[in-house]
Amino acid sequence: MPFLFALLKGKIMSMITVTLPDNSLRELCKSATVYDLAASIGAGLAKAALAGKINGQLSDLSSVLNNGDRVEIVTEKSPEALEIIRHSTSHLMAQAVKELFPQAKVTIGPAIETGFYYDFDIDKPFTPEDLERIEAKMLLLASADQKIERHEYSSADAVSMFEAMGEPYKAELINDLGVEHVSVYTQGTFADLCRGPHLPSTARIKAFKLLSIAGAYWRGNEKNRMLQRIYGTAFVDKKELEAYLHRIEEAKRRDHRKIGRELDLFSFSDEVGAGFPIWHPKGAMLRTVLEDFERKEHLKRDYDIVVGPQILKSELWQRSGHYENYRENMYFTEVDEQSYGIKPMNCLSHMMIYKSQLRSYRDLPLRYFELGTVHRHERAGVLHGLMRVRCFTQDDAHILCTPEQLDAEIKGVLAFVNDVMAIFGFEYEMELSTRPEKSIGSDSDWEQATGALLSALKDSGRPYEINEGDGAFYGPKIDIKLRDCLDRRWQCATIQCDFTLPERFDLTYVASDGERKRPIMVHRVILGSIERFIGVLIEHFAGSFPLWISPVQAVVVTVTDNQIPFAQDVYRQLRNAGIRVERDIRNEKLSFKIREAQLQKIPYMLVIGDKEVEQGTVTARYRDGKNLPAMKPEEFIEFVKQECKNFK
Repeated sequence: MPFLFALLKGKIMSMITVTLPDNSLRELCKSATVYDLAASIGAGLAKAALAGKINGQLSDLSSVLNNGDRVEIVTEKSPEALEIIRHSTSHLMAQAVKELFPQAKVTIGPAIETGFYYDFDIDKPFTPEDLERIEAKMLLLASADQKIERHEYSSADAVSMFEAMGEPYKAELINDLGVEHVSVYTQGTFADLCRGPHLPSTARIKAFKLLSIAGAYWRGNEKNRMLQRIYGTAFVDKKELEAYLHRIEEAKRRDHRKIGRELDLFSFSDEVGAGFPIWHPKGAMLRTVLEDFERKEHLKRDYDIVVGPQILKSELWQRSGHYENYRENMYFTEVDEQSYGIKPMNCLSHMMIYKSQLRSYRDLPLRYFELGTVHRHERAGVLHGLMRVRCFTQDDAHILCTPEQLDAEIKGVLAFVNDVMAIFGFEYEMELSTRPEKSIGSDSDWEQATGALLSALKDSGRPYEINEGDGAFYGPKIDIKLRDCLDRRWQCATIQCDFTLPERFDLTYVASDGERKRPIMVHRVILGSIERFIGVLIEHFAGSFPLWISPVQAVVVTVTDNQIPFAQDVYRQLRNAGIRVERDIRNEKLSFKIREAQLQKIPYMLVIGDKEVEQGTVTARYRDGKNLPAMKPEEFIEFVKQECKNFK
């Protein structure tokens, strides 16, 4: 009996209990892995399992479970699956590169939102032909069903191992981590420093594509060696991959830089300098239409239009904290032996306007709006058409209000954003960005500001995410990202709550009790950068802008020279009525003129032949080829105005 009791006791002691997502319990043998748990639930789940989540942390299938763990099995249907697949594919690519180019040194290869990349130190740049070879090698390695295994090493042993392998970048990374132990993943003859988790084998990598090659400095520092970066993407299956590759091709077709050239909207010049767009007549007209729209929308919401100078004394930027926290992004100049900062933001001038006279609580809230052009130093490697420039215009505003008014003002901005995004037909997402490591202001101020934004978000009834540590240096913010027709996200509106700058600039108002109190400042933009928003519009509409914002709404086209006098008269009527119109009275075939107008994506072509001259009408043809009934010029004018009104 004592022997039997000891045997049973030993069996009981060797079992563990884990909790599944539905709160059910599962008993397993001691030292069971995530894979063992999946297999105990069912053979189908074991086959589908890619990884696990143990107490909320992603883990390999080979991870050993402990008593009391809460465990979830990650399959292809899990939201975490794609990142694991892409990270594992980046390792597969690095393995293929090392086998084809043994002299290449590996650095880092993370999963990113659209796929993955890996940086290599190699003397000869990769070519498109090299990508084809690497991809073919990856297919072979994947089909070999190599087991992907995790190993733990002391940091000292790992450094020695990677140095012996001729991988100095890995050794440098380990030394900089400052930890006692690191994990290394192996597959075949390839080893890589990595936290993981990864797929259990290379055979689970089913659908991938290498996309492009770029240069990248080691650790993003221009003083370091230039590396070769290979970008790729991976998906759960080939169907999803093909759909993504189709979106990439569509994005290339819609590229705002390409369409901007074709429609003669804007240009960049090396003689002028990188990151400084030059607006041509049509592009400038597009900007003007957007900016006029913005002014009207702000005036409707009781904003006051203001204008501040382009440069302000450096002492002001030091006082605001920009000099300490944002100096590397600013440009400076000197006037009369006095240092000035070229403004990267508009808030300082707006505070100077507020300070120009004594304010009462009855004056608040004050809402100052400026289409302010700012300059920010962006590194050459991140410049990208209109999406990332060094000179841009913000639809910037600063609201100064009492604490009691703050909630309503934040909600008012959220409603403003919602109205404008609806006009353009954009869906959007919101996230709350909290205090960054590099910041100014007291803990209590940050708590109040964050709480105010969070309360308004909750009351909005819309979903939102928390983006830890990505707020502005002077306050937390709500970032609003619109989704375009290709389901890409673009940062546009921002709402920042700031208790700190009013303190630094000693902004006050006389409260109802006669005491001087501090206002709260809300920084906000609606479209954000006008340049970036136009870039998004170009790509979203592929250059075929809605009539109300199209820089050219109609073109008057003659069939022969006989119609030129009447065409000139129609042109002047439309122009005087505020229609943005051009004329094509060249001695060319009508079909040629129509084709050119379509390539320019002009909404309406007004064809004038002998019949139209005789009847005093125009024949309107839409850019998709559809013809409208003949109408008098004044009827067309009313038609355009009504269509624009309906759209907005």
